[in-house]
Amino acid sequence: MSQYPVDMSIVPDVKAFFDEATNTVSYVVKDPSSNACAVIDSVLDIDYAAGQISYDSADELISYISEQGLNLEWIIETHVHADHLSAAPYLQNKMGGKIGVGEQIIVVQETFGKVFNEGTEFQRDGSQFDALFKDGDRYQVGAMECFAMHTPGHTPACMVHVMGNAAFVGDTLFMPDGGSARVDFPGGDAGELYDSIQKVLALPAEMRLFMCHDYGPNGREIRWETTVAEEKAENIHVGGNKTREDFIRFRTERDAQLDMPKLILPALQVNMRAGEVPRDKDGKPVLKVPLTGL
Repeated sequence: MSQYPVDMSIVPDVKAFFDEATNTVSYVVKDPSSNACAVIDSVLDIDYAAGQISYDSADELISYISEQGLNLEWIIETHVHADHLSAAPYLQNKMGGKIGVGEQIIVVQETFGKVFNEGTEFQRDGSQFDALFKDGDRYQVGAMECFAMHTPGHTPACMVHVMGNAAFVGDTLFMPDGGSARVDFPGGDAGELYDSIQKVLALPAEMRLFMCHDYGPNGREIRWETTVAEEKAENIHVGGNKTREDFIRFRTERDAQLDMPKLILPALQVNMRAGEVPRDKDGKPVLKVPLTGL
């Protein structure tokens, strides 16, 4: 049984937006008793080779929120993504709302502040965000009480956000035939991820689970919604009777064979700043490419 304050009687309206370029799913989540909503894991479009930012994905969210007459109260990042850029500040500028992330963002900022040789002007205290969630923190979307679960393993700052009978799991879990996320980024840990997944699977069996990514394994159509019961029974990495030791061994061996995400360098620089693109001393937007072997 979950240790968290679950209320399965609340059924939020969930609208999903799939970004084909990054296989990311963003969500607009509406309080069923008001016009308040939250956005989960927005996407900022980038043509990395051309060095060009665009806003089509974010504008799609904005158009939906406007057409539905909704009031955006929260812009939530489930973690510091390494495979897409966040559109959080763009959404906030257009629609309002508070930007929130897990409090362990400070660990991510400290780690990658060194990787990208950021100066002292880059604050490593999470102050770029409006709210830093701790495990078990409660907050409101309209009249709907929500809470955050700290689920480290993929990254130190990973959080699952539960809103009524819907949980937004970030990269803590994939669809049952997709398994789980990699743990080989700095601060990742296979044992921690297994333990975090068990926390999610302790939620009620009928809890709806919404993924941050889907890659259509074996050519199936893209999907992003499942349940705790389905994950417990069928997840290829943790379902059935798979042990913690089995999971650690599998993840460690598999992750050693994976390539880095193609957008990891721009994504980390932008996302650890709450979606703001870094700028040079003259105020021009710029991204860094750390080099080795010299």
